Amino acid sequence: MTQETVAPTSDAVLDREETISRDELEALQLSRLQHTVAYAYDRVPLYKRKFDDAGVHPTDLRELSDLGKFPFTTKEDLRLEYPFGMFAVPQHEVARIHASSGTTGRATVVGYTKKDLADWAKLVARSLRASGVRPGMKVHNAYGYGLFTGGMGAHAGAEALGCTVIPISGGQTERQITLIQDFKPDAILATPTYLLTIADAMMKQGIDPASTSLKYAVLGAEPWTEEMRHELEVTMNIKACDIYGLSEVMGPGVAGEAVETQDGSHIWEDHFRPEIIDAFDPSVVLGDGEHGELVFTSLTKEALPIIRYRTKDLTRLLPGTARPAHRRMGRITGRSDDMIILRGVNLFPSQIEEIALRIPELSPHFQLELTRPEGQRMDQLTVKIERRESVTVEGVASAAKVLQQQIKIHVGSSCTVDVVEPGSLERSNGKLRRIYDLRPKA
Repeated sequence: MTQETVAPTSDAVLDREETISRDELEALQLSRLQHTVAYAYDRVPLYKRKFDDAGVHPTDLRELSDLGKFPFTTKEDLRLEYPFGMFAVPQHEVARIHASSGTTGRATVVGYTKKDLADWAKLVARSLRASGVRPGMKVHNAYGYGLFTGGMGAHAGAEALGCTVIPISGGQTERQITLIQDFKPDAILATPTYLLTIADAMMKQGIDPASTSLKYAVLGAEPWTEEMRHELEVTMNIKACDIYGLSEVMGPGVAGEAVETQDGSHIWEDHFRPEIIDAFDPSVVLGDGEHGELVFTSLTKEALPIIRYRTKDLTRLLPGTARPAHRRMGRITGRSDDMIILRGVNLFPSQIEEIALRIPELSPHFQLELTRPEGQRMDQLTVKIERRESVTVEGVASAAKVLQQQIKIHVGSSCTVDVVEPGSLERSNGKLRRIYDLRPKA
């Protein structure tokens, strides 16, 4: 089936802040930033302590570059202030609470006032509209509901845009397929790996994923590559765009990708001030175009203002295109805390995905296993990856050799490649686990 041409977003009514000049936007940022820094200092004891310890005061922020004088906020800060120590408003003004799963430690808790929720819905609506979704469309929301911000954040944004929302949540893949066929949604919201799971399950049922009513996919909550975008667009005959967010900063909708350019998510800088820092020397703030760790400061949040939050996401800032005043994020190459250091070489799962999807015999389904064989000092990486259904035994051997060579050339480290049968690896029900560290614990 041939991919239809998608009309540009000129048929959509944009927010005024999407169309202002860069100078106007930076003036707005400075005003909001000065208010937020003073607000956080006056209302959140943690920030008063951190600012005082660093020898800075809100009055020191006279221009945007002065933000670099202020200390960072980390996930550990939120954990230490569990549950409500980061809130800047009384409990009765908190309209909703979300939290992380807490699987790797104490949960991080975030709160929203009614105004925060309205702003969040507006920014998700802005992101969805940029990605091609329009009022009146039916939107199949396969993000998880509950304490995770994805489901309810995306839901509120789609409603604010004027869409009909189908709140299926994550999992129950067979039911997802039934509802897509019966309800005929125009757009789907999910993680990229879960949309891939849905497409695979459709094919196993004898359903052509390109034959559904879906025209747009707005995908986020995990890093994904241009190769994955191509795989999903061709398989499902859709336009797939990125949406970015994290609960500590707001949730989904911090940034969104425009369907007519598909060149990275524009950060909604009327509500967030981004920085890129050197991940190995955080005191160094990098310029636009330089690759490092993404840092956010909120500009309008009431319940939980966040100052220089270290996201651990690795990317770069680029000039705006579809929304010229708002800078874009480059593709997230990984997270600094997901980085594998293998024999002195830094490696991210997204690098393997990018390479593997250029090899026609190999599918997007893979896992990375780290082991240290008994008696050896060196770690071993095994890439387990499924072959495509049509591949012969000879094709499997050839593809494995090519992948092994390409990883050595482009990543700089040796590995073992194990091409396995289609359907044998774990499928995503939301966020997919890629790395399995099987090395002996110290």
